[in-house]
Amino acid sequence: MSTLSSTQPKLLMVDTPHGPVEYTLSGEGPLTVLALHGAMGGYDQAELLARAVGSPEFRVLSVSRPGYLGTLLFVGQTPEQQADVYAELIDALEIPQVAVVAISGGGPSAIHFALRHPDRCRCLVLISTTGGRVTERLPMAFYLLKFLGRWPALLRFMRGKASQDLESYLCRSITDPAILTRTLADPEVRPLLDEMMRMSGDRIGARLPGTFNDVTITRTRDYPLEQIAAPTLVVHGTADPFVPFEQHGKVLASRIPGAELLAVEGGEHMTIFTHRDVVRPRVVDFLETHASVR
Repeated sequence: MSTLSSTQPKLLMVDTPHGPVEYTLSGEGPLTVLALHGAMGGYDQAELLARAVGSPEFRVLSVSRPGYLGTLLFVGQTPEQQADVYAELIDALEIPQVAVVAISGGGPSAIHFALRHPDRCRCLVLISTTGGRVTERLPMAFYLLKFLGRWPALLRFMRGKASQDLESYLCRSITDPAILTRTLADPEVRPLLDEMMRMSGDRIGARLPGTFNDVTITRTRDYPLEQIAAPTLVVHGTADPFVPFEQHGKVLASRIPGAELLAVEGGEHMTIFTHRDVVRPRVVDFLETHASVR
């Protein structure tokens, strides 16, 4: 079996000192993986992240970060607050340590979890995340999303139309035609992309507060990366147009002590799908190596 089970785990809510947090917990194993989603995400995107790069041997804690779905933004607007919320969540679930796997906008809070709660962070995997302030111009799609957020029914309709032609929709994120064709032909990756498309059009209004907050965070924050003590794996596509490799992936790997770097040649921001055959084995091996509790 090459992916985590697609069986839907039960959606749960726990009260933390910061406020209610939405999550799912699935699987068994010696290592609990805290999966942190990116923009326009939620617990469902976090589950998808775990299925894309994880192993059935892992226990997966998928959380809706503040501002997404059932976890309201007031619970943790800053990455420091979000990191503390994760610690409170695993306290409530009586989980002593977690391995953290974060993608894109989940990176800042993952970094601060490792900084603020080093005894709880077994290891850290940063996929297509920021190593400092993002200075690239926002894509036009973001401004369109912000505008259409006032009319969720229209946005759902547009997403539905796009889902009927997945290739045309994805060509804006996977610009190499050969890589796009190969990715869509992969019998394991194609269902993940179909699922991602469906969830991106579901409960859009409940995903926007966190998305806008993430944009603000990634454009205003730098991080004391040299203080991270957790074993770290950085996964980054060399052709990522949104979070450029030279300014972020390479910086994370060079500044975090002892960090390992998987530079995915030609990978863009969706490298966990387009180069899953390269990314997943490396992530699984890294997590298994650090699975034992200290």
